[in-house]
This record gives sequence, structure tokens and C-alpha cells, in this order.
Amino acid sequence: MRATLSDNAGSQAAQAALDEAAQIALARRDPRAFAPLYERYADPIYRYCHRRLGDPDAAADATSKVFVRALAALPRYRHDSFRSWLFAIAHNTLVDSWRTARIEAPLDAGAEHADPAPSPEDQLLSADAGREIRALLARLPADQRHVVEMRLAGLSNQEIAAALGRSVGATKMLHVRALTTLRALLQPETPGGSGEEP
Repeated sequence: MRATLSDNAGSQAAQAALDEAAQIALARRDPRAFAPLYERYADPIYRYCHRRLGDPDAAADATSKVFVRALAALPRYRHDSFRSWLFAIAHNTLVDSWRTARIEAPLDAGAEHADPAPSPEDQLLSADAGREIRALLARLPADQRHVVEMRLAGLSNQEIAAALGRSVGATKMLHVRALTTLRALLQPETPGGSGEEP
């Protein structure tokens, strides 16, 4: 019975991959056929961009740019995983937007903007938690932060490795190092320094 369920799940995954490959081939010939791919991946890409940017409007803009770039690059698509290819485009889009933002916006410009967090207490607490998580992630080295953010977006080690152009082993090691660093950052410091009692 277990083998039958396992075979059935494997068969469904293979069929989904085959359907996606057929949809990609069709979209290469007719851009209107890209719509089902967009519908399947728009939400995960948006959530990834929102987690990285912390602003719904900026995340929506970035998501649009990702799919415009993906549609333009679709004729050159030669990857095993469409999902990891899209997340690689998302990663590069965010990096490009940060480079542009650093060049165009002076540091003082940020001081004039109010915090966009809603005023009810429960929403404020949620926003504070999000800021704390982003602040913790910002303390990680960039390569570790990218791995954790992609993991939070639901990507597997193989997909993250493909998106970042690294080996699966290197991706796993970066993830382990990131978790170790985050644990250390979350540990309260003791007044004596060593944390041991005399």
C-alpha cells in the first residue's frame, strides 16, 4: 500500500513537471501562455520580495519586475527547475534595486518618512516582530542571509543552490552557519561574561 501511495505521489510530481515543461515551451512561442506560470509562482515570489524588502508596495513592484524579466528571458531558459530560475531572477532584481536605491536616495531622505506600521496594538506587535527578524537577518553575512531568506520562501537546498549558483553542500553549510549565528544573536548575554556561576 505504501509503495502504491509513494508511486502515485511520484507519478503526480512527474506529471506536474511535465505539464510545467509543456507550459514553458508553449509560453516561449506565445507570451500569453505565460499566465498559468505567473499564477503559480506570483505568490511565492511576492512573499520572498516582501520578506526581503519589508514594504508591500516595493514587494509588488519587485514582483512585477521579476516576471517582466522572466518573460523577456524565457526564450533563453535552459534550467532544470523553473522555480529556482525565477528565484534567481528575484534575487538579482532585489540586488539591482538596492544598488539603484543607494545611488539615488540620500541617507537623510529616510528620516522624513513615518513608520508605515498600522496603529492597533496587535498589528504593531506583528510589525515589531517582523522588524526584529529583518534586523537579525541583516546582521548575517550576505551569503548566509540570502540562503535563510530563500529557505523562508520555501525553496529546497537544491533550488537555493541553483538560484545562487553554488553547490548544494555549500548551500547547506551556509544555512548551518546562519542558524548558528542566529542562535548566538538570540542568546541573552550574562553580566559575568561566561554565563557560569562561581
